[in-house]
Amino acid sequence: MAERLCDAFDDAYVDSLAEKLAAVTPDFAATDFRTALHGKLAALPFLARMDTLAAALNAHLPGNFAAKTAAFRQIWGAELPGETGMFSIGGWLWPIARYAEHHGNEDFSTAVAFIRDLTCRHTGEFAVRPLLVTRPDAMLAIMTEWSHDPSVHVRRLASEGLRIRLPWAKKLTLALERFNAVRVILSTLKEDTSRFVQKSVGNNLNDLYKEAPALAEALVSEWETAPTLSAAARWVIRHGRRNFTRTCLSTPLPRP
Repeated sequence: MAERLCDAFDDAYVDSLAEKLAAVTPDFAATDFRTALHGKLAALPFLARMDTLAAALNAHLPGNFAAKTAAFRQIWGAELPGETGMFSIGGWLWPIARYAEHHGNEDFSTAVAFIRDLTCRHTGEFAVRPLLVTRPDAMLAIMTEWSHDPSVHVRRLASEGLRIRLPWAKKLTLALERFNAVRVILSTLKEDTSRFVQKSVGNNLNDLYKEAPALAEALVSEWETAPTLSAAARWVIRHGRRNFTRTCLSTPLPRP
């Protein structure tokens, strides 16, 4: 039987993470970290396990958010070599991403830079969402920049982090509340040559169809009435409409 995802985060994982952190942070209370976690994880479901690990990192790794994330940067290794691997190669970074999700609002600028680089090794799609709640306009401006980033992982984050119904995450309605800003991001990324990014944009559009189908259809109609429609954009539209039946009336888009 295949190993459950959460089973990878066991006492052996705790020991490995403690060893990595102790090598770069002499003041890290590695023994206390191990004691706080050994025997405590096996009975927990996945997200509770991530929360427990993140809390232990916060409690036992010295310094503020900037100091802790600086330590994480020293152990997380190279960027993913391709589009895949965020949960296989980079899956061990999940508790670190969970820490950033819980504490990123303590230091906004440090968190933004950290999440951008984290997503090139794992994913920042969950960690970015609390920042979108507390600093929506600032984050939307940043994610607009990310939609043009050279890294395919960062471009995907610009879409995936904004999804209304991102699996395993709380519902985020920013795409409805600040639609024009999100519209710009999705309109840019619909032309991305990477299927990895296209799939995220299509899923983002699919979420919008489920929440506000007339608005989603109006956006697609705007794309379809452009002088040219790329193959990438056509794929995104098909993927976004995959559960949609044309039972709603189109409605004008909000004015920019």
